[in-house]
Amino acid sequence: MATEAQPVKKDKIPELQLVRAMAIIGVLSVHSTSYATLYMKESAYYFLYNFANIFMKFGTPTFILLSSFVLFYNYYSRPLNKSLLVSFYSRRLLYIIIPYVLFSLFYFAILHVTHYPNRPLGETLESFFNKLITGKAYTHLYFVFISIQFYILFPLVLWLFKRSEALAKWAIPIGLAIQWGFVLLNKYVIPAPGVPNKGSWAFSYMAYFMLGAFLGIFYPKIKKWVIMSRENASAGRIAFWIGLWAFWLAAGIGHVLVYYYNRLHGDNFNTLLYEFFWNAHTYACALVLLQIAHLLYKNSSRLLVRPMERLGEISFGVYLIHPFFLLVYREKLVYTGGSSMLLHAWYAGGFLLALIGSWIVVSLVTRYLPFSWLIFGQVPKPKRDRQAPAQPVVPGGVGR
Repeated sequence: MATEAQPVKKDKIPELQLVRAMAIIGVLSVHSTSYATLYMKESAYYFLYNFANIFMKFGTPTFILLSSFVLFYNYYSRPLNKSLLVSFYSRRLLYIIIPYVLFSLFYFAILHVTHYPNRPLGETLESFFNKLITGKAYTHLYFVFISIQFYILFPLVLWLFKRSEALAKWAIPIGLAIQWGFVLLNKYVIPAPGVPNKGSWAFSYMAYFMLGAFLGIFYPKIKKWVIMSRENASAGRIAFWIGLWAFWLAAGIGHVLVYYYNRLHGDNFNTLLYEFFWNAHTYACALVLLQIAHLLYKNSSRLLVRPMERLGEISFGVYLIHPFFLLVYREKLVYTGGSSMLLHAWYAGGFLLALIGSWIVVSLVTRYLPFSWLIFGQVPKPKRDRQAPAQPVVPGGVGR
């Protein structure tokens, strides 16, 4: 059994904010092209819309991996005691669960007013409670519901891995086995139609949680394999980098194609094929994004890196509020016809409004509104407003 590790000061990993930024861009791309995958099938550009909608599906898995990575990176070397658990759960309550409840109420109220204005009060309250405890108050809130499940599991997994570092080294195959065991049980053992809301349960993302745990625990030892640089280059690492990128691109293209042929031509494939391509593509993509983030942080201009850092810092708030802008955009700025270029511009406009509108709202609220953490969680101040070097923000925000 491993001895109790003493807390050590961990190096910051500022590149993770860039990964968060790329992940939220992925989420916005998927959500802003969802209509196009339904209504643009006659367009010569349908492949591109389908590509943007499927290839960018790495957002939620990457956020889950990042959350696990940061949690284990920060907590693995600390004593697991009552004080740590109280602090851990109190901060999750303040910065994750309260915003989740408020936004569940916000979106539920919008749908109630627009779709169910005459529903009896008792039925309305029952419906809200059922949706709140299943992450279904709006289409994107399942992610926060999944995160809450992982927060419940985290102390147990941390305790097990602290007791046995040898077990922690098996985190990756353990995660894959649990996730695929859940997939196979749901398909072949549990009576049809299977587990309700399968994608809203933590088991569907266990591979990403455990990969994040492995990275967080062993990152100081393995980061030379992750970070692509001249000084880290060796024959084995270069082969690993090439293999990882080739696997990512192959799985991503396969993921895009099965949906393209299904959506456009009605071709049906075994559901396990969709599961495989989604898992393989997004699993490898999370690692590739981490590599890209390191390359950008080291080699790109601050004119690019600084906005991406800020987008990463506010990504939880952007995630929560962006569907509201898409909803308003699609309801109030309806495309009424014209040239095909205007239609493409209309879809691009939805993405830009979701990104820029959310960015502005989250920035203004967190800058000027007291107790803004109730709404958008804990968001660091912009660097120009900070009086001292920022400390790592662990609990608040998507992927933290």
